[in-house]
Amino acid sequence: MTRTSSVVILGGGPGGYEAALVAAHLGASVTVVDRDGIGGAAVLTDCVPSKTLIATADYLGDMGTASELGVHLEDHEGDVATRTVAELGAINERVLNLAAAQSADIQTRLTEVGVRVVAGAGRMESPSRVVVETDAGSETLDADVVLVSTGATPRVLDSATPDGERILTWQQIYALPEIPEKLIVVGSGVTGAELAQAYLGLGTDVTLVSSRDLVLPQEDQDAAAVIEDVFRRRGMTILNRSRMAGAQRRGDGVVVTLEDGREVEGSHVLIAVGAVPQTSGLGLEDVGVDVSESGHVVVDRVSRTSVRGVYAAGDCTGVFALASVAAMQGRTAMAHALGDAVAPLRMSAVSANVFTDPEIATVGVSAADAEDNTDIEAVMMPLSRNPRAKMLDIREGFVKLFAYRGTGIVVGGVIVAPRASELIFPVTLAVQNRLSVDQVASTFTVYPSLSGTVAEAARRLHPLRPE
Repeated sequence: MTRTSSVVILGGGPGGYEAALVAAHLGASVTVVDRDGIGGAAVLTDCVPSKTLIATADYLGDMGTASELGVHLEDHEGDVATRTVAELGAINERVLNLAAAQSADIQTRLTEVGVRVVAGAGRMESPSRVVVETDAGSETLDADVVLVSTGATPRVLDSATPDGERILTWQQIYALPEIPEKLIVVGSGVTGAELAQAYLGLGTDVTLVSSRDLVLPQEDQDAAAVIEDVFRRRGMTILNRSRMAGAQRRGDGVVVTLEDGREVEGSHVLIAVGAVPQTSGLGLEDVGVDVSESGHVVVDRVSRTSVRGVYAAGDCTGVFALASVAAMQGRTAMAHALGDAVAPLRMSAVSANVFTDPEIATVGVSAADAEDNTDIEAVMMPLSRNPRAKMLDIREGFVKLFAYRGTGIVVGGVIVAPRASELIFPVTLAVQNRLSVDQVASTFTVYPSLSGTVAEAARRLHPLRPE
C-alpha cells in the first residue's frame, strides 16, 4: 500500500475509530461512516454509561458502609444522617452528558488527524466501493481497504418486546426518570449482573432471573460464587435455574412468566439475554464476505475476511465482545492492510473485567482449563489477609494465579476485588510476556498494597526442584 491508500470504515465504535487513527497515522486517506454517533454503543449506550452508573452506585454504597469505619454524616445541627438518596434523573443526565462528551472528544481527535466522518449508513457495492445513504442523499466512496466494524445490538425476544418504558433493553434504561420500585433483571451474564447490582445499590428492589446454577456462568466459578453471595447478602433475590417464558405489562407494572409457570411481578423488567451482530443490509454476502450462521463476520487473527482488502473488527465478528478487543482488532487490521509491522491477535493474553462490586478480572487460562491440564498448577489467596484490604474494610475477594509446573511461566489469573480491573494489569503483563512466577515475585510492590497479594501468590508458585 502507498501513503495515498484510501480506507473506508463502516462504524465509529472502538474498532472503527481506533482503526481510523492508525490508518491516518500511516498516511492513508480515511473516511468513517457512522449512523449512531462516534464511539458507538461502547461509548454512547453501553460501556461508558453503564460503568458510570455502576460507579455512582458504588459511591452510594461506600457512603452507606462508612459508619463501619467510624465515619458518618451529620446535618448542620449535629444530627446523624441515616439515609442517602439517589436521584435517577440527575444521575442519568450526568451519565448521558459524560457519554456525549467522550464521543465528542473522540470525534475531535479524528478531525485533528484528518479523518473524514460521514453521518449515514454504508453498504458495500463491491470489495472496493461503498455507497453511503445520508440525509443529503447518497454518496459513493472508492476504497483500497474497507473495515466493517458495525457492532451488535441487544437481543430482542418476541415474548418480551421492549417498549422503552417498562420492558427495557440495557440501551433504554438511561431514559428512566425515577428509580424503579422493583426491577426484574432477566439474564445473569455480565450485563445483567452488573446492572442488577447497580440498581440494587441505588435502592431498587431487584430480582435476578438466572437460568444457571450460579450467576455469571461464563466466569471463574469461585469468583461467581463470591458475587452471588454478595448479591444475596445485600438483599437481591436470585432465581437460579429459572428461564423466562415471556414478559408483559400488567397495570402500572410488569409480570415475567417463567417456563415452570411461576410469575414474578415488578415495576420494570430489564432484558439482558445477549446481543446480535449488526451485519444485515451491509451487502457483505453480495461481495463474497463469509458470514456465520449467527450473522457474525468471519475473520482471521489479523482481522481479514474472506475477501481481499476487506477487514472486520469488533462485536460484529463475534471474536470477543470487549471494547478493548475491538480496538485491537481495528488497529491490527490497519497495520496489516497498510504494510506496517503486525502481530496476530493473542486471545490468551486478553484481560476482561466484570464491573460488579467487587469486580472480577481475568486473563489467560481459566480454572476449567487448569483442571484439564495436569501441567498447570494454581494457587488462590484470600484478600481478607492483606493488610491494605483490612484498612479498606475489604472482606470478599481473592487472587488466583495459574502457572506451568517446572518452568513457573504465568499463564493466567483471576482477581476478585474492588478495582480488580486495575489490579489485573501486572498479571496480564506476565501472561503477555511469558514471565515466570519468580520474576513476578521478585518485583517490588508497595507495602501495604492489594498488589502485594499478587506477588505473594507468585511466591507460593515458586517451582520446587525435583528431589
